[in-house]
Amino acid sequence: MPLTTTGELITRAARLRTAVAAFNIITLEHIEAVVTGAETAGAPVVLQVSENAVKFRNGRLQPVARAAVSAAEQAAVPVALHLDHVQSDDLLRRAPDAGFSSVMYDAARLPYAENVTATQAATDWAHTQGLWIEAELGQIGGKDGRPPLDAHAPGARTDPAEARDFVARTGVDALAVAIGSTHAMTTRTASLDHALLKRLSAELAVPLVLHGSSGVPDDELVRAVEGGIGKVNVGTALNTALTRAVRDHLGRHPETVDPRSYLAGGRTAMADEVARIIRVLGVSPS
Repeated sequence: MPLTTTGELITRAARLRTAVAAFNIITLEHIEAVVTGAETAGAPVVLQVSENAVKFRNGRLQPVARAAVSAAEQAAVPVALHLDHVQSDDLLRRAPDAGFSSVMYDAARLPYAENVTATQAATDWAHTQGLWIEAELGQIGGKDGRPPLDAHAPGARTDPAEARDFVARTGVDALAVAIGSTHAMTTRTASLDHALLKRLSAELAVPLVLHGSSGVPDDELVRAVEGGIGKVNVGTALNTALTRAVRDHLGRHPETVDPRSYLAGGRTAMADEVARIIRVLGVSPS
């Protein structure tokens, strides 16, 4: 079916009081797995390409984007394309022509005032292009020139008053909030601050996004969606599933040289994880 937009999926999820599942992709196998998993679950999905993934592809955005668009157009469920954790203004400006409907603009490494200025400029430009913009607050008490604290460092928490000010001044369409999850976790042991999430949800009129969801247990994810999270980002969980399947195959068949034999199992493992996570989130059928 035609490529849909992240904004449309988020709006639909908000109406149904659920969340959109968004998965980071690196290879063609990731793309195929996410689409297959979403089709199995019968639910819409977001394919996310991070700036780091673009760097891995030698800085070329179009090849992976075209593969994602092609897969979306052949999918049996609605699929949107999102450019994730963009720090480069050049990459931001390449997004519309590559088929992306949304961008997570990441100036969270900057002190608060500079984050606001950079994000506002990015949002103003992006909205002229019809892009939906997500951003992130990357510091706790990092004002007055002090270095920002990574939004997903242990102990980092988004301040509701600061978040309200940030959204009002930048005009972003969604905000990724720090409530206890951490990027690149390979164990599912994160404990979310649900009381803080409740306060953030009450303060902000824009959708809230949970990054680092691979390390969050199922029951915590369910509570997060019930508490106001509208978009759930997953990356490491897919890489873990892929790597585990490949290691298992090569351990049992060390003579293997044809990558198709082990990548097929890795792709299936990722697709199974995508379908499982979507079902955990309670995403309604498309």
